[in-house]
Amino acid sequence: MKRPLLTALLSLAGLALAQGKAPVALTLTMNLVSSVKVDGKTTEQLTPNPGSVLPGQVLSQVVTARNTSAALLRNVPITLPVPKNTVYLAPEQGLGSARAEYSIDGGKTFAPAPLKKTVTVSENGKAVQKVIEVKPSEYTTVRWTVAELGAGQTLKLGYRVQVK
Repeated sequence: MKRPLLTALLSLAGLALAQGKAPVALTLTMNLVSSVKVDGKTTEQLTPNPGSVLPGQVLSQVVTARNTSAALLRNVPITLPVPKNTVYLAPEQGLGSARAEYSIDGGKTFAPAPLKKTVTVSENGKAVQKVIEVKPSEYTTVRWTVAELGAGQTLKLGYRVQVK
């Protein structure tokens, strides 16, 4: 069954744009990631702004940050929620570098990967607390901190998600 995801995902652009008072313009782009054969070789094809997607398909979300001021900006936070009905897979490769932190509670708290959480399990009839590693598929929000963004400079950051 097709799911109209584009409208929901575009609304995330508004969330991404509400980053704060820093003079940074953010643009969110989304591409459907497909594998195609070209001259007998399998390669990736990116389809911009898919109108609908199917469960299991992979999307690339990339946010472009542009410093619209004449000043060097330092420690610029850029936060992008993982869209509902998707699961986080991995960072997008080949983009700019910035310190990434992840949240499993909707953006209330962040930490670098791998995230850990405490769970209560039953062992020999007793409740025992254990610290376990969180799977990336549980991430709900990604926050990058850009150390420096020069006047007029742009930087692309992103990740891939899979449609539930």
